[in-house]
Amino acid sequence: MRLREATKADAELLDRWDHDPAYWLGEFNHFGVTRARRHAEALAEGERLVGPASGTLLVERLDTAEVIGDIGWHATRYGPNDESTAWNIGISLIPTARGRGYGAEAQRLVALLLFDTTEVARVEASTDVENLAEQQALERAGFVREGVLRRAQYREGGWHDLVVFSIVRSDLSAPLD
Repeated sequence: MRLREATKADAELLDRWDHDPAYWLGEFNHFGVTRARRHAEALAEGERLVGPASGTLLVERLDTAEVIGDIGWHATRYGPNDESTAWNIGISLIPTARGRGYGAEAQRLVALLLFDTTEVARVEASTDVENLAEQQALERAGFVREGVLRRAQYREGGWHDLVVFSIVRSDLSAPLD
């Protein structure tokens, strides 16, 4: 498994995913929101999907070089100072890649990357209370369940509760299951 930046060569695949979000986003990540700008256009103009306040990397299998999803992050703040910034991550995998451990591995890799390249003390993720597979993946990646955010997400015409998980720098010394 590796995480890598998108290139112009990936634009067609990413745009195909954008045109069929229900296929690759699945029931827990489909918000009915369309991108204002297509990936092909942005990548053709030399834009990157990674920046100082957020980013998206592709999830790629090493054995086949198949791109099986993407993983992104954005800054979230718990106070007015820079030290109170954390990264919030999210992942989407194509249906054939789900349930194989790729999500846990990719989420662990992105957390390590964010700790290695930034000064944050916390990386967090949340998922629908009914998304048991993602909850298990986060736990396998070393994230700790913290609690439930009630009615935190509006999706598919209704409000949904989310389970929040985090990994902090001091957790990195703990072995994975």
